[in-house]
Amino acid sequence: MLGEPGQCAEGHRDMRCPFVCTIPPPVVTATSSSLRVDLNADVGESFGAYSIGHDSGLMKVITSANIAAGFHAGDPSVLRQTIRLAKESGVAIGAHPGFPDLAGFGRRDMQVSARDAEDLVLYQLAAVAGVASAEGLHLQHVKPHGALFNMAARDGVLASAIARAVAAFDRRLILFGPPNSELVRAGEAAGLRVAAEGFADRAYEPDGSLVSRTKPGAVITEAEEVVTRAVKIARDHSVVAVNGATVPLTVETLCVHSDTEGADVLASRLRAGLEAAGIRVIAVSR
Repeated sequence: MLGEPGQCAEGHRDMRCPFVCTIPPPVVTATSSSLRVDLNADVGESFGAYSIGHDSGLMKVITSANIAAGFHAGDPSVLRQTIRLAKESGVAIGAHPGFPDLAGFGRRDMQVSARDAEDLVLYQLAAVAGVASAEGLHLQHVKPHGALFNMAARDGVLASAIARAVAAFDRRLILFGPPNSELVRAGEAAGLRVAAEGFADRAYEPDGSLVSRTKPGAVITEAEEVVTRAVKIARDHSVVAVNGATVPLTVETLCVHSDTEGADVLASRLRAGLEAAGIRVIAVSR
């Protein structure tokens, strides 16, 4: 069902390489007041006796929270606690559905039918939205987790199943996905608003995809480097890949992974660095 992203020939679009457009984005002269970006994090991923992430610290600096629904992480009590924490912190919330893979934290590829994918996303979305409603909140967005996110970026059938689930529940929800990906295209085709997402703490391949977590250097923890990369993404709409090439990357939201070591401190430094560069940090819906 899936293939590895291919290389794009100059001047031609290769559907095997959905992550990077061969035509550079138009150059836009922006004043500091017009620059803005959302800062999101995956949260609510603790469950039972296991504590995962740095949610309390992250909620003080992020603007959007992607909340786990129990399939890859999280549990009912953690879900409600996380929504309450987001409400107290004024953070916009979204559902973070993943594959039913608690042991693998949702980061292992799974082969599921389009119907099953649609149903598992709808189920998790309804769970987060239901608890949010009980706490007086509405969802802003949906961001698939881990392997579901990465597979849907390349697989149009899977991406369409996710988009159908979101549209069936609430067409006002914003679907997060990698720029120029099958997931973003599926969201647009379903009539959803989409928000392209970049990662300040992840390394990029020359084709614009994320470096696999199985490779060294895939996750960046040095705060100064993360801040520098984030500012470049938000201001210059590009990122430096692992081979030193500059890759176009236009996004509306940046993610910091909550399970990265020192994620709360990293996110705080990141937000301060963005604002010092004249970039407004604000939720995508605001």
